Amino acid sequence: MSDPVLSIENLHKEFMLSHSGSASLKTMLLWWRKRRMEHLQVLRGISFEINKGECVALVGKNGAGKSSLLSLIARVYKPTSGTVTVSGRIAPLLELGAGFHPDLTGAENILFNGVILGLSRAEAKRRTSQIVDFAGIAHHIDAPVRTYSSGMLARLGFSIAVHVDADILIVDEVLAVGDFEFEKKCYEKLDQFQKSGGTTLFVSHDMDAVRKVADRCIWLKDGLIEMDGAVDTVLQQYLGTP
Repeated sequence: MSDPVLSIENLHKEFMLSHSGSASLKTMLLWWRKRRMEHLQVLRGISFEINKGECVALVGKNGAGKSSLLSLIARVYKPTSGTVTVSGRIAPLLELGAGFHPDLTGAENILFNGVILGLSRAEAKRRTSQIVDFAGIAHHIDAPVRTYSSGMLARLGFSIAVHVDADILIVDEVLAVGDFEFEKKCYEKLDQFQKSGGTTLFVSHDMDAVRKVADRCIWLKDGLIEMDGAVDTVLQQYLGTP
């Protein structure tokens, strides 16, 4: 019997692109009659469900709509039409530095993000040492995050996301910037998260990573679901497509 924690129904997302070529507000106002607007259809009516405890990978070429879909689920964007129904707390890890204030220290950003992701301030404080230990950046935790490398941002972002008691973890390619040891630790944490009933949805262009952690794969192509099924079956078709 299915136990969906995420349900997507007939989801569409469209962006408006301006081709005015204007580089400033003044130029745009002076040449408004010459503006040409383009409707960019990123998602064109997709539907699927994800059950509790599943680890689902999204694959597809650049521009297929993967990151836009994750942003819709994380409520960064609003759908043009269709519905996204989520049961439980989401911890999104969508891009490096997202949600971090560059002038705050790592420790301050832990509190800031922990509260945004649903913890009380007291809970966030209690978990700070665990988050810092997992990220392995204790020597830099009192420095502003604008001084952090991409790897350090990935470490901190992932560590916060997996320590806030989320029901659904959303990961978009950020683990690719970590070193081997930290990447291994992240995969072990994802495995523990899934075994405890957590649900993971992630985007990756690393097919080895998809095979390692996912038990289901959704292939997006031109804003539509091309295939949804077992990892090896979907990847065989996806990798065989020019």
